[in-house]
Amino acid sequence: MSKFILGKKIGMMEIFDSQTGEAFPVTVVSIPDNYVVQIKTKDKDGYWALQLGCDLKNKLSKPLKGHLKELPNLKYLREWKANESEISKYKRGEKIAIDIFEKGEKVDVSGISKGRGFAGVVKRHHFKGGPKTHGQKHSLRRPGSIGATTPQKVIKGTKMAGQLGNERVTIKNLKIVEIDKDRNLIFLKGAVPGFNNSLVEIKSK
Repeated sequence: MSKFILGKKIGMMEIFDSQTGEAFPVTVVSIPDNYVVQIKTKDKDGYWALQLGCDLKNKLSKPLKGHLKELPNLKYLREWKANESEISKYKRGEKIAIDIFEKGEKVDVSGISKGRGFAGVVKRHHFKGGPKTHGQKHSLRRPGSIGATTPQKVIKGTKMAGQLGNERVTIKNLKIVEIDKDRNLIFLKGAVPGFNNSLVEIKSK
């Protein structure tokens, strides 16, 4: 059965394997109280999905107040698509805890990567750059040719300068190294997208 929960990235640290003595990096994710906000059905919404919310907020807009009626003031809302049998097990207002996951389980983690502003092709796409000598001038970090004579346009998807980061990234098959139920912490082997204190979505198949 697939599982889904929302968390907040705290940061990274190093953990040692007690058996081999090997050191490896882990990302620490804090899991706040997750609530089932809405259950979407195929008849009413056109698809089956579960909407979860987490993290408290002081002020809400009137539409969001109505949507969260009889629930805490939740800051983040995210959807998880699944089949009818999985969705039907939940009820609105139900709290989802950290114990749905187990140590050693493989999960997919999604988040918004760090925004790094406008970047050139060397930094954004790891281009080699042009030659420094032989008649070249100021061409070291230029992209070079961006198209052919036919068609007379820049082809969609051409790697060019632009915004770097600040996009949704999913890292698959991260192993849960440890679960601290007392402090609601999950330790994931490897890196997770996003800056510290940013929202991440943890899913398992």
